[in-house]
Amino acid sequence: MKVAIVYNRDSKRVINLFGVPNQERYGLESIERITRALEAGGHQVKAFEGDKDLIENLEEFMPQVVKGERPGMVFNLSYGIQGQARYTHVPGMLEMIGLPYVGSGPLAHSLSLDKVVSKMIFRQHGISTPDFAVLDEPGFETPDLEYPLIVKPKNEAVSFGIKIVNNEDELRKGADAIFKKFQQPVLAERYIEGREINVGLLGNNPPEALPPAELIFGEGGPNIYTYQDKTKRSGREVSVNCPAALTEEQAAKARHLALRAFSVLGCFDCARVDMRMDADGELYILEVNSLPSLGEHGSYVHGAEQAGLDFAGLVNRLVEVAAARYFGTPSPPDLTTQRRTPAEKIFTYVTQRRDDLEKHVQRWTRRRSHTSDPVGIRAAAKELDAQYLEIGLKSVDEFTDKRVAWTWQTPAGFKDGTLLIHHVDVPHQPSAEMQLFRRDPEWLHGEGIGSSRAPLASAQFALRALKHARRLRRSKIGVLCYADEGRDGRYSHDLIAQAAAQAKNVIVLRPGNVGDQIVTARRGQRRYQLVVEGRPVRLGKATQRTEVLRWLFAKLEACSKLSSRKERIAVSPLEVSATHLPMLLPHRAKSMLLVTYPDDKTANRIEQEMRAILKDKRVEWELELISDRPAMRDRRANARLLKSLQNVATAWEIPLAKESSVWPSVAGLAPTSTSVLCGMGPVARDLYTPNEAVNRTSLVQRTLLLAQLLNEQA
Repeated sequence: MKVAIVYNRDSKRVINLFGVPNQERYGLESIERITRALEAGGHQVKAFEGDKDLIENLEEFMPQVVKGERPGMVFNLSYGIQGQARYTHVPGMLEMIGLPYVGSGPLAHSLSLDKVVSKMIFRQHGISTPDFAVLDEPGFETPDLEYPLIVKPKNEAVSFGIKIVNNEDELRKGADAIFKKFQQPVLAERYIEGREINVGLLGNNPPEALPPAELIFGEGGPNIYTYQDKTKRSGREVSVNCPAALTEEQAAKARHLALRAFSVLGCFDCARVDMRMDADGELYILEVNSLPSLGEHGSYVHGAEQAGLDFAGLVNRLVEVAAARYFGTPSPPDLTTQRRTPAEKIFTYVTQRRDDLEKHVQRWTRRRSHTSDPVGIRAAAKELDAQYLEIGLKSVDEFTDKRVAWTWQTPAGFKDGTLLIHHVDVPHQPSAEMQLFRRDPEWLHGEGIGSSRAPLASAQFALRALKHARRLRRSKIGVLCYADEGRDGRYSHDLIAQAAAQAKNVIVLRPGNVGDQIVTARRGQRRYQLVVEGRPVRLGKATQRTEVLRWLFAKLEACSKLSSRKERIAVSPLEVSATHLPMLLPHRAKSMLLVTYPDDKTANRIEQEMRAILKDKRVEWELELISDRPAMRDRRANARLLKSLQNVATAWEIPLAKESSVWPSVAGLAPTSTSVLCGMGPVARDLYTPNEAVNRTSLVQRTLLLAQLLNEQA
C-alpha cells in the first residue's frame, strides 16, 4: 500500500502567517524511524509536510483509484501549523479530498483538545475527572476549588503552560501568563496528589487497552509532566515504568476508564489516556491525547512493547487497524490463486502497477519518433517488436511491411477475434516546440503523450494483465501499429483495411476525449491539393490577364460555402503558397483543401461541386486528392461491441460516455460487417500542442477497461 506520512516540522507554507503558531514538533529522527518501519512492512512510503501544498502532493503520490482498488493511506502525525484546533486541520483536509488516514477524525481531535468540553462529556457519562473551573479572562472571580490547583490552557496539548498553584496569588499569576501567551481561557482543576498513569489504546470496536504505564518523576520539580520535561530542558529525568506497579484490580480499572474515555470522545485507531491515581487508589481522567506521541521513549510505545509489539510492529499495526476501519479488513483478502477469477487477477495486476504504467508512458514519451523521422520510427518499431514478443505475441508478416505498419498476434491468431490498432509516430514537426515529460496531480504531460504514448502503453499493460491471468494464449487478439498518422495513414491504408477485414472486432486506441468519451462515429476526411497557374502580371499595368492569387482566393471562398452543418460537411483551405518572379505578381499558387464528410456519396458529390466551381479557362488548375480517410459510421455492427464495453464499465464503475467526432481516424477503414470502436485510449487534452496531456486516473481506468473487455471476449 502507498502510505504518506504527514507531519509538521519546518514548513510555514501558508497563505498568511496568522493566528496562534504551533509549538509541537516531530523530530526528523522519529519521522525517519516511522518511515523505515512502514517500508519494512512492505509499504511504499513518502513523507510530506502538512502545509498548503499537501493536497497537490498527495494527489500526485496517490491519485484517484478505480472501483475495488484500495486507496493509499495517510499516516497522520500532523500537529498543524497555526490557528485553533490544529490537530483537526490535516484530518479535515483528508476528509474533504477522500483519503483514508490513521487516527481520529476532526471531531474527536477537537473534543480532546478542548479540555473543558471533554471533561464535561466525562462528567455526563459518569467518568471521574478532577473538579474544575474555567477562567475566561483576567480579573476572573476566584473559583470555589480547594488548593493546590493545576492551571493550563483550555485548548492546548503537550503540557503547554501547565503549572501547580497553591494560593490565589499564584493562581492569578499563572492564569495571566497563559492569557498573555496563548490568548485563550484557562482551565483550573483540582490537583490530584499521587501517581500519573497513562494507558495507550490501539484499534477499534473495541480498541485494545495496552498495559498501563507510570511516569516516574525525578528530583527537582513538581510531580507533574511539564513541557520542559518533554523537551529535556527541566534538568531532571522523567522515566516510564511499564507495566505500572498496580494491582490487577487497579490495572483493570485503568484500562476500563481509558476505553470509556476513548469511546465517549469518538476516537479512532489510537489514543493515550492520561490519569492520576490518589492515595486511596481512585483514578481520575485528566485528558485524552488523540494524537499520541510515537517518540522512542514515550509511554505509548512502552505500552505497545509490553503488549508484544516492537516499534515496526506498532507502526504497521496502526495502518492495519485504520485499514480495518475503512475497508472492513486489516489487510487485502488472502485469496489463493485457485479462488481468484481471471477478472480479479487482471484487476490486481493493473491497479498494483499504476506506477510502472506511468513509468512506461514516461519512457515512451522520451523516445523521439516523429512522422518525418524514419530513423526514429524504425528504432521505436524495433523496441515495440521486442516488447510484444516478450509479452507472448508473434509477428504477422502478412500485415507487416516494416516501414509504416507492423502487426502481431497471439498464438490463437486474431481472425474472427479482436484487432487493436495504435500508432507509433508523433504527428508533430521536428521543429515544433517539444514538451518534456512531467507529472502533476491529475495529468501526465509530454510530447505525443495523449495521441500516441499513453494508448501504446495502455495496450501493452492490458495484454500483460491478460498474460498474468493466463488468458492471453487462448484469446484471439492482434495488434497493428502504424507509423503515418501524421500523413493521414495514406501509406498504411491498405494493410490496415486488410487486417481489419480479418477481425470480428476492431478497437482503435486513439485518445479518449475529456468527459470520459469514446467515439462510435467519425466523419471522413479528404485532403486535396489545388495548383493554379497563370501568366505573370505587373502590378498596376492595365491588362486582361487574371491575377492568380485573387482568382484562387475567390474560388476558395466559393468552395468554403459548400460547408453545411446540417449535412455535416465542412470545406476549408488549410494553407496557401505562391510563386512569383521579381517585380511581378504571383503566376503560380498552391492551396491545401480539407473536406470532412459523413459518407462517401456525399464526399464524391462535394468533389464534383468543387470542380464545377473551379472550372475556368482563364487559368490552368489541377485538383488532386492527396488522402482520403473514410468515415466511421455508427452502424448496427458496433452496437454489440459497445454493449459489451458498457457492461464492463458498469461492473467496474468506470465512467464511460459515447460521442461522434469530426476528426477522422483509421477506424473508418474497418468493413461494415466489423464491430469497431474508437477513442479507447486514455482521456487526453490539448492534442498536438505543447500542452498535450493525459489524465492519470483515466490511464489506469482505460487500461483496466480494455483488459477486462478482452478477457470477456476470450
